[in-house]
Amino acid sequence: MKLYMVSLGPGDYELITLKALKALKNSDAICVPTKSADNSFTRSMTYKIVKKLMDEFEFDKPIIPMYTPMRFQKGDWQRQVDTILDSFKIYEKLSFVTLGDSAVYSTVYYLLDIIKQQDSSIYEHSEVIPGVTSFSHASAKVKKPLCIGDSSFIIRPLHKRKVPFTTVYMRPKIGMDTTLIKQKNSSFFTFENLNYKGENILDYKKDKVDKYMTLFIDFI
Repeated sequence: MKLYMVSLGPGDYELITLKALKALKNSDAICVPTKSADNSFTRSMTYKIVKKLMDEFEFDKPIIPMYTPMRFQKGDWQRQVDTILDSFKIYEKLSFVTLGDSAVYSTVYYLLDIIKQQDSSIYEHSEVIPGVTSFSHASAKVKKPLCIGDSSFIIRPLHKRKVPFTTVYMRPKIGMDTTLIKQKNSSFFTFENLNYKGENILDYKKDKVDKYMTLFIDFI
């Protein structure tokens, strides 16, 4: 079995990644969110993107509607997980699609947390496929960088209360001492040479930078 959690990008179907497209084509069926209680897709941008992809790249898959009312309630996520688990009784490979990038304010990780508790085998056979973010796309539209040189950028939800946050540390210098980086959350990872020879992912903060392509993430 295989569960792909596929990021579709910011609304333009041409901004989907090749890896995401391959996952959709490799799936037996595709789970598509809809805000309509009758499971119709008249208001579903995700469905429109998937349909355009199937038309242009000449493949056809059964569509499984996933009622997603955006109330941020566990019962709604559980219902979607139930649909995924039931679908695995029929299909071997499923894709669940989400707009934007799965790492940023996405339903994906609410679902995966529940799946991990209720069916560890499906969780272990799941793969999250990242995508283009809305703010990356917006930056490209106006030809303005989100950060350049030694600057940084911040993503904030539009409300006033204090919230936990993930911190990404990048662009280090080889030999740099990382003791000054104070871990604020319970989950800290070091990524070295992602997608290149010598890729190394450590579930802790490395004390010294050995490779230029090193990324630290202090996850919430």
